[in-house]
Amino acid sequence: MREPRTSPTTPPKPVVRPAPLRQAVHDALLELVVGGVLPPGHHLVEAELAEKLGVSRQPVREALLRLQVDGWVELRPGQGAFVHRPTVEEATQLLGVRAILETYSARGAAQHATGPDIARLWELQAAGVSALAVDDARGIVEANAALHGFITDLARNPVLAELIRQVDRRVRWYYTPIARPRGKDAWNEHAEIIDRIAAGDPEQAEELMRRHTRTTTDFYCRQLTAASRVRA
Repeated sequence: MREPRTSPTTPPKPVVRPAPLRQAVHDALLELVVGGVLPPGHHLVEAELAEKLGVSRQPVREALLRLQVDGWVELRPGQGAFVHRPTVEEATQLLGVRAILETYSARGAAQHATGPDIARLWELQAAGVSALAVDDARGIVEANAALHGFITDLARNPVLAELIRQVDRRVRWYYTPIARPRGKDAWNEHAEIIDRIAAGDPEQAEELMRRHTRTTTDFYCRQLTAASRVRA
């Protein structure tokens, strides 16, 4: 007598493949740039980077070429590789697009946020204020990204969320050098936005987010202009 066939109750898990070395090196260098460890204008020496990352120079060279294509690195003939310095025009264009997306997010969040959502917004706000209190620039940047990201999620618009994800990393890069000097005003503005989202007021939430993103853009561009004058 044959035993009845049985099907496994739990499907096998797919094999997790480690990322290729060149991809891992690319991602590591990109995070160092975005996080400000390798600041704009920094000379990227292949041998030094390879030693720090514990790899050979070949994957570093490949990573720098990819980063150059994506606008994070400049390859100068006879000089080498340097972290790209954003221009005022670049910042205005990118942050202008981000502002349109963010204001739409704030409107949607005010229309859809629930009680638990509002509580989470205030938790994220508190995390940012705490990071600001101890002058933790990285913590401020991460908290800022988390808060804005959650507001986007509350808009319940997958297309909007995908568009914002496409610019998020570069926005974090721009925000890092101004996180502390802009901090107090920025987090006060966040509190006003959350208050309007909690009140279910899409018009005011949208307008406050518009002012917030415009102020951040203007602040960043002034910083860029001042830095370029110092270099000159």
